[in-house]
Amino acid sequence: MENPLAADLGHVLNHTAGIWDEFRGARLFITGGTGFFGKWLLESFAHANETLSLGACAVVLTRNAAAFRARAPGIAAYPVIEFSEGDVRSFSPPAGPLTHVIHAATPSNFNDEDPEAMLDQAYQGTRRVLDFARRCGAGKVLFTSSGAVYGRQPPAITHLPEDYAGAPDHLDVRSAYGEGKRLAEQLCAISQRRHGLGVKIARCFAFVGPHLPLTSQFAIGNFIRDGLAGGPVCVGGDGTPYRSYLYAADLMVWLWTILARAEPGRPYNVGSDDDLTIADLAKKVADQFGAGVQIAKQPQPGKTPERYVPSVDRAGKELGLKVRINLDEAIARTVRWHRAAFRQEAA
Repeated sequence: MENPLAADLGHVLNHTAGIWDEFRGARLFITGGTGFFGKWLLESFAHANETLSLGACAVVLTRNAAAFRARAPGIAAYPVIEFSEGDVRSFSPPAGPLTHVIHAATPSNFNDEDPEAMLDQAYQGTRRVLDFARRCGAGKVLFTSSGAVYGRQPPAITHLPEDYAGAPDHLDVRSAYGEGKRLAEQLCAISQRRHGLGVKIARCFAFVGPHLPLTSQFAIGNFIRDGLAGGPVCVGGDGTPYRSYLYAADLMVWLWTILARAEPGRPYNVGSDDDLTIADLAKKVADQFGAGVQIAKQPQPGKTPERYVPSVDRAGKELGLKVRINLDEAIARTVRWHRAAFRQEAA
């Protein structure tokens, strides 16, 4: 049976054509390989490996390999992927040398009930991964950070650049995710300066695509869930915050390119700079289903809308990266994939 992501995987390969020679015979170590980012990393890696006969393989850290095989049997069945069980803070290193490390592990709930555990995972997990990368001789490391490191976006800045020096409120326990990512970036900088480790930093914003959870904290996933259930698409707030969304296939183009070509120790925003309000986003999703939109709260007169939108000029100028799949098409592809997945489950 044809992979339902065949067109997307072809897109990734077409726009990363010049980077894969360095992965010939490579052996990668990937944390967070069973999440949204991780599934796409594994799919795109396996596709490139097979199409280009790279002779590469990947070791994926997971807490429960059997559970992942049950949730994603197609991905788990790739012969070039092997699993190593353990927690990112205390895993036993797999034997043998590795050429590349991708540290994409992140808590599933950004600001949940245990901020202390979140900080512990960010610090201890990143420290262990970096120490392991150095010992195993990895030449390049990719750390997937977050736009949360900037803290609240000032109203006067429409698109956050990498040199913006803002930060989360460290006395607000809800800032644990952003503070954890900042701490992890500091560890990356120390490892590069002290040990010469080639760490690339991708500050990721918001995304949409197949494998995105529909029942977590991601607004666009919740909207697609509402549409699949028959509508209406429900906005929990007043719909005024601004966001932007990059499609997952473009995300893979960006991450693989950053790993291969970005300057170590230099952060790159990853996302779309095409912003829109949450209310407009809900309307775009609802239009895919012919459904209506319900907004829970009326906007307060004179209130300045919140923003969470990156500037991606650095990635464009230095690495030639850009948004290639627009948001309307991204939503349509995501909806088609979920509909196909639901039909397959029903069968």
